[in-house]
Amino acid sequence: MGIMRRIPAGDLPEKLLKIHKHGSVAPPGSYRHWDTLRHLTAPDGVTHEEWWAGIKLARQAVARQLALADARGAPFTYCMPDAAQELVHFIDQHASGVIAMPELMTADESARHRFLVNSVIEEAIRSSQLEGASTSRVVAKQMIRSGRTPRDRSEQMILNNYRGMEFIRTENPQALTPDFVLTLHRILTDETLDDSADAGRLQSADEARVAVWEGDRVVYSPPPAEQLEERLLQMCHFANGGDETEGFLHPVVRSVLLHFWLAYDHPFVDGNGRTARALFYWSMKKHDYWMTEYLSISRIFREAPSQYGEAFLLTELDERDTTYFILYHLATIRRAIDEARAYLQRKMQEVREVESVIRGRDDFNHRQLALLSDAIRNPQARYTFRSHSMSHKVTHQSARTDLLSLMDRGFLRRRRVGRQHVFAPVRDLVERLRGDVPRT
Repeated sequence: MGIMRRIPAGDLPEKLLKIHKHGSVAPPGSYRHWDTLRHLTAPDGVTHEEWWAGIKLARQAVARQLALADARGAPFTYCMPDAAQELVHFIDQHASGVIAMPELMTADESARHRFLVNSVIEEAIRSSQLEGASTSRVVAKQMIRSGRTPRDRSEQMILNNYRGMEFIRTENPQALTPDFVLTLHRILTDETLDDSADAGRLQSADEARVAVWEGDRVVYSPPPAEQLEERLLQMCHFANGGDETEGFLHPVVRSVLLHFWLAYDHPFVDGNGRTARALFYWSMKKHDYWMTEYLSISRIFREAPSQYGEAFLLTELDERDTTYFILYHLATIRRAIDEARAYLQRKMQEVREVESVIRGRDDFNHRQLALLSDAIRNPQARYTFRSHSMSHKVTHQSARTDLLSLMDRGFLRRRRVGRQHVFAPVRDLVERLRGDVPRT
């Protein structure tokens, strides 16, 4: 390093000892970039430049090369500092295998399905908003649930993201192929590009590539279009496990780096970010991190989009070191897991509280209490005179009286399907049982 040449020869041994002493992969407890480190107080006896030199030497000693390289062929690298090891351990414990989930998820298949659908919709909305979609969450959710046609490009982008996530869930190939990536991009960008022919195709050599500037200097230039076809093949090979010579790469880290790879190559005219995030979900699902389906990482990315962009930028500014992006992404996954579990715990507590309230009331018979308890846990449930009669071994007339009474009191709604009366919980059942909503 250039800093070493500036140290007088007589001072070099002592200075090297000090640099080595204070050189660690992630001091002090965080994987810092030079732009942050230079504003901290340097350890005694070394300058900021010497401190940084020691840190870089420590990182280079443990860094591993990736198959991903820049346009000139220089490889990207990564480290696994303690913070990264701790995060992947947490994700292993809480996002895969048989994990302790709130009762609402383990006891009720319909609850799992509702939460999954809500999560997929949330990710579709937030991923689109990261790339400029302006539709509100309420309107977007209504559009997806009702199946109505999108009214503008923003709504189309959100619907495409939803369809892309569903495509990953239902198709879910065990090996990533260029055709799958191109099909995914075509779904994600359908009717949202200026030229519809750009959907599902790589950029060509006669098209301008987009560079990222910081002030008057280029900090990121995507690889030439001539390389994109070969790089896509290499990316798929990496996603599918790479070579034995690569050594072990943790599946979660591989999924994160797949996200980075597609975003770095920027192979499409538009929709690169959406496609990169969708591939992350595909990879996590492939490696059996099933809890990831219930998370929205884009919601957290969108809360601080500058941090998301900075995680890419720091990698470019620090000699292709992807550790910055890995740490940021892993921390995002952990936060998403924590928030999902907290949400489920809150919903389960709400269910228990309402069940406790209705059990203490004497204006419901035991059959009605059982039905209301089921309806709280399963808002998609449907009841008929026959099903209620069969469940409780009572006459048709008793079942009819039970259901019509609950409907008259505003807890169920009724519609006719052929000759049958079908009852469903009202949308605000919990609030009505608490007494928060006046009866009409």
